[in-house]
Amino acid sequence: MKEIILDGKEMIDKTAAHKYIKKQMNFPDYYGENLDALWDLLSTTSTSTTIYLINEHEIINNLGEYGNLLLEVFQDASFENDSICFIKRDE
Repeated sequence: MKEIILDGKEMIDKTAAHKYIKKQMNFPDYYGENLDALWDLLSTTSTSTTIYLINEHEIINNLGEYGNLLLEVFQDASFENDSICFIKRDE
């Protein structure tokens, strides 16, 4: 089982957010760095993965509505794929 911590403070804009997610999640080079590509990888993985999100408010502050959409992708993927567990934690 993989455990990953994502820190909202690292997601200062769309590009930085996707580069950070790619690195933390160890996504392949072909990751398209957009919401559709994120959904594709999260919804199809068979590796049991727990993703902890800290500093959620920073994502919303930095990315606005895109931040909300990003969080929805993680949440929706955890509902659709039993291999993904998404937990928001206050830090």
